[in-house]
Amino acid sequence: MSANKKFIRDSIHGNLPLNSFELEILDYPQLQRLRRVKQLGFIYLIYPGANHSRFEHSIGTMHLASKLADQLELNDDDKDLVRIAGLLHDAGHGPFSHVSEAVFDVPHEELTAFVVKNTSLADKLSEKFNTSEIIDIINGKGKLGPIISGELDMDRMDYLIRDSHYTGVAYGVIDTERIISNLKLERELILDIKGVQAAEAALVARYLMYPSVYQHHTTRIVNAMFRRCLRHMIHQDILNPKEMYKYDDADMISMCRNSEGFSRDIMERIDNRRLLKVAKSIPVNRFENPDKIFKISKEELLKAEEEISQDFNIDRNYLIINLPEYPRFDEMKTWVSFGDKLYHLNEISSIVGALSSARFNSPDICLYVPKEDLEKTKRIKLENYLDLPEEVRRYDTIHFNQSKLFD
Repeated sequence: MSANKKFIRDSIHGNLPLNSFELEILDYPQLQRLRRVKQLGFIYLIYPGANHSRFEHSIGTMHLASKLADQLELNDDDKDLVRIAGLLHDAGHGPFSHVSEAVFDVPHEELTAFVVKNTSLADKLSEKFNTSEIIDIINGKGKLGPIISGELDMDRMDYLIRDSHYTGVAYGVIDTERIISNLKLERELILDIKGVQAAEAALVARYLMYPSVYQHHTTRIVNAMFRRCLRHMIHQDILNPKEMYKYDDADMISMCRNSEGFSRDIMERIDNRRLLKVAKSIPVNRFENPDKIFKISKEELLKAEEEISQDFNIDRNYLIINLPEYPRFDEMKTWVSFGDKLYHLNEISSIVGALSSARFNSPDICLYVPKEDLEKTKRIKLENYLDLPEEVRRYDTIHFNQSKLFD
């Protein structure tokens, strides 16, 4: 890094140094927009402190990536490349982050690639970098890719710590120093056996953060309502999914509030916390093959919603069947070196092995309806409308909806 540097004070990592080129990049509108995109979308409605942005997370990811680059003894060019990839890795995130991404069917990585290669930012980046190399790292490709996007990457390390801090939950305590100091780079990142305990703690933290923060039941309701609102606006040609990298949260909220009919009503409901209610909830771990739940297509869901709305006389627009986010835990695939052999983390750690099956304990498939329609749907059976897997027969265990632990 150049001697000509300045510091940005970060609430998580302290003083973070940036060189003059990075500071210039940071001042481009494509990066400044991230100040106005919340890291956790609507989660601030549940955790009032969760107002942190993609901007600070991007700087934090750059910082951790730089620390790992030092540990791996990368040359100066590779270190600079990893730093700039960390800074830019979320440049294509749309408003409210992953909430909108699920609607537009354009992955934020694809939009990030467009921002890096096809906007005014590209000319500046090209003064020092090959933009294709930046995009490859952001997408986890090549030797340096796993640092930003891999099984145990610095993007994930930063957002777990940051999200835990701002929500106030106590699950995101991760020993990044221990993890970083025990990583080495061969074909991919490999963790030394001495770092396994810290990696276990990171995985447990993410396991607990899913039901308590990322997939909190109220979060899912708000997200489902907002996505329904956005879909209506796309059908009305008010929104162009391929231009989401231009908008921030305030732009999107303003469009919804200033629209007519359904979209405006949904936004007013969210503004005033008049949310849809859970009419039916079925835990995923009730089924023999929980993976099948996550393969239910959009077409199947829409057909089921239409049939339920007709059978129970409920406005189709306000009835939503919501599938949980698939509980991916890529860290389980992290390579661990023990002696002269390599093992996956879940082969070394019994804790991680247990989490592999336990991750299905919290997710549930839900039906949301307006409060006034709850009584109508009191006895509804979703299996009459969806092709659900066969249920597990339980004789020796207590079965309950674990999402209730995080009310």
